Amino acid sequence: MTGDGTADVAVTGLGLVTPGGIGVPGAWDAVCRGLPTARHDPELACSVRDFDGDGLLGRRLARRLDRVAQFAVVAAREAVTMAGLAGRGWDARRVAVLFGASGSSFQGLTDAYPKLLAGRTATISPLLLPRSLPNAPAAEVALDLGARGPAFATSAGCASAPLAVGIARDLLRSGALDVIVAGAAESLLHPLTTAGFARLGVVTRSAARPFDAARDGFVPAEGAGVLVLERAGYARARRAQVLAWLAGHGAAGEAHHPTAPHPDGTGAEHAVRAALAAAGREPRAVEHVNAHGAATRGGDSAEAVALARLLPHRPPVTATKGTLGHAGAGSGAIETVVTALSLRDQLIPPTAGLTRPDPAFSLDVVTGAPWRRTLRTAVSVSTALGGQNAALLLLAA
Repeated sequence: MTGDGTADVAVTGLGLVTPGGIGVPGAWDAVCRGLPTARHDPELACSVRDFDGDGLLGRRLARRLDRVAQFAVVAAREAVTMAGLAGRGWDARRVAVLFGASGSSFQGLTDAYPKLLAGRTATISPLLLPRSLPNAPAAEVALDLGARGPAFATSAGCASAPLAVGIARDLLRSGALDVIVAGAAESLLHPLTTAGFARLGVVTRSAARPFDAARDGFVPAEGAGVLVLERAGYARARRAQVLAWLAGHGAAGEAHHPTAPHPDGTGAEHAVRAALAAAGREPRAVEHVNAHGAATRGGDSAEAVALARLLPHRPPVTATKGTLGHAGAGSGAIETVVTALSLRDQLIPPTAGLTRPDPAFSLDVVTGAPWRRTLRTAVSVSTALGGQNAALLLLAA
């Protein structure tokens, strides 16, 4: 701990389900190799291949959950095991689950609509609503872990996950809870979702190229990221291994446009400033940024402007979506986990797809191979439709 009162929330467990791998070791290795995971199947997408819900969760549970909730439970189990809490031993009433969610799951709704239109409502599964609600992953993780504290979802588009993690930090610092399992799980691979993003002109036809001069959009993806967060005193009392410290969070809106970010990146800048203030740090303390980097024309431009203005010392930047694609709310959680891993291993992954940096950007973006750096302070940034922005500041353990 730093001893300044800001690093009083410990990150003790991490879990990942991504197109690069199921589990932290495989996914982290894929991100560090910096190779795109996108494939045509049949549309260009970053899917979690070889995910066996029956094998990982058991047939009975897997059949009750939709794919997104399966991701959430698998990632949460990994994170809790890494934290040394698989045997529990906690006061379940002081354990909460907070998950980000962009919206409802469409998987069950797709199956139900034809039956509804045909007047065959009696054939609609009674699991439709509990599987489709935005809070389903949080509820299912809480049920699986036996957590009896609050279990709910935050919804702010692609900024949902860091918002959930930030609220978790506040709850832990209040002393109301001991442990919070926080993160997000989502899939953008439903035809209706991809069609909607395509109509907005933000889906690429070739490859995701974050901060590249030729960028033309993101690759739709799916996945989950989960963190186990604990009060410092609780983690210390049980001698938990701390992977990183969650020192600050910030959120900011722009009130500018329903889909386009403010070209000056004001929301992203304000979110990062708020995270810095919460952590008692100055901008020059930031040594690494895991950017939202969705590879859209306007989004990358606004983010680059904000980062250059706020961080003129140009800390190394990476954009995980070049490798793993864009999993909506899931990406914010995945990128937070990757940021914690960068601090743990003192390693910054490269940005896949970036071959010709946009000359208009004053950023030092990592490309080619991972950069080994001495890292103490890192920031993860997420932005969303509606002008929502969120940032998390993490410190090395």
